[in-house]
Amino acid sequence: MNESVLDYDAIERELRLFEAEERRRLGIEAEQVDHWHDPNPQVFTRDERDTTTILLGGLTIAHDTLMTAALSGLGYTMKALDCPDLEALRLGKEFGNRGQCNPTYFTVGNLIKQLTHFRDKEGMSVPEIIRKYVFLTAGACGPCRFGTYVTEYRKALVDSGFEGFRVLLFQQQGGLRQATGDASGLEINGRLFKAALQAVMAGDCLNLAGYRMRPYEVQPGETDAALEECKTLVSDALRRRGSVVAALVRCRRRLNRVPVNRLRPKPKVSIIGEFWAMTTEGDGNHRLQRFLEAEGAEVDIQPVVTWVLYSIWENQHDTRKRLTLRGEDDSPAGLKGKDGRAKIMLLWGAEKAVRAIFGIYAHAIGLEGYQLPDMDQVATISHQYYDNHLRGGEGHMEVGKLIQSVEHRKAHMVISIKPFGCMPSSGVSDGVQSLITARHPEAIFTAIETTGDGEVNVQSRIQMDLFKARKRAEAEYRSAVARTGLTEAALESKLQSKRRGVHYPPHIVAGTAANQVLELARIRELSRED
Repeated sequence: MNESVLDYDAIERELRLFEAEERRRLGIEAEQVDHWHDPNPQVFTRDERDTTTILLGGLTIAHDTLMTAALSGLGYTMKALDCPDLEALRLGKEFGNRGQCNPTYFTVGNLIKQLTHFRDKEGMSVPEIIRKYVFLTAGACGPCRFGTYVTEYRKALVDSGFEGFRVLLFQQQGGLRQATGDASGLEINGRLFKAALQAVMAGDCLNLAGYRMRPYEVQPGETDAALEECKTLVSDALRRRGSVVAALVRCRRRLNRVPVNRLRPKPKVSIIGEFWAMTTEGDGNHRLQRFLEAEGAEVDIQPVVTWVLYSIWENQHDTRKRLTLRGEDDSPAGLKGKDGRAKIMLLWGAEKAVRAIFGIYAHAIGLEGYQLPDMDQVATISHQYYDNHLRGGEGHMEVGKLIQSVEHRKAHMVISIKPFGCMPSSGVSDGVQSLITARHPEAIFTAIETTGDGEVNVQSRIQMDLFKARKRAEAEYRSAVARTGLTEAALESKLQSKRRGVHYPPHIVAGTAANQVLELARIRELSRED
């Protein structure tokens, strides 16, 4: 006899009946479970805005400075935290849970360090600190401790004597839906997104220009001095809600007054890996960027806006997959009641807008030839090694970046840096990347972990591979000079017109010095064999 298939509601009714019968059988039908709840104080009203300062931090020094200025321009009172140092690590370990990752300890401890300074150095009472300050931080879900950061902040704040201090969580993928009502002190709306994106892009441009210039400056320290003036120029524009483009044009003029000599061969080292570890500029990654520059390398950094493009790509990818489902899922990111194709077009427009605005900013400051990565291309070349559906950390991006660095001659050496025990990044850099390097034996790839200590061991490992990268850069430079048939004196003479700070030769090979030689000789491309 044929029986009809139960629908979803019928199955739910049967399950509820079964649960009720089991409860009666076990004698627990009247039991009330009092679940634990963390009373996380987050109330920040509009009435408090004028008397409350928002603390933020966690990106590069330039980004934190410009983000503070951008939100100040919207009427908020802002203060950027210092770059996390070893004292922040100590406090994070003292008041945080055991077994946390490096970024957790540094960022949590950095907040405790600032609040302790208010209390012990400036003489503020704890109730006054709680009343006058809140902390704004990012949050996300995924196979990582990042999803529990807010709980870590709560635990450390309670144990360090600041119970009741407010931590405002901004979900990376929450969009405009995070607005908490008309009375909210922090209005997460289009104006805030625009200001934040401007600060991120301008910060990226300043950092990229600095890392391009500093290794080749004639007088040490001139690039940093110029960048400080540039931060002031852009901060003023963001605070006044003026033209960021005009400020970046003024930055280009200032940077161009810094004399550089790009006929000095240096190994180019690309830093990839876990987002915080490769972005921070302090003790959290053993000051990796400045260490590499001190060792004679040029550092190739990953701009923060790349993460914005990756987030857009994730949404596009997932939406396309959901379009083919036989039923509509009603999850927060599902398509039930929505037009999936319209969402894809909206995301397509968002990507084009981000790239266009960044292109304008980059052109304004003089970042000649700089291109943001093609996310579809990165996904395609990495998919066979690391499935695009796997998320956490940088996902497949770390794999794709290494492949591109080798195949497209983007860098002589690639360093993947991550916190000790970082689950998403360790699985990639210590596992998947070994297959990539086996298939690309010419790659110089170094995977390192940070714990807050062990600085000498980390730097020693980098120095060993950096020696090989340096030799490769020098050989590449000599080959380029030989190809031109020009003498060193002739090249120096031709270089006089291209000594301005932000000028950067077109990319042909990995090394900037070799590219400068080829540009001076008007050689625009080489064969793969060359």
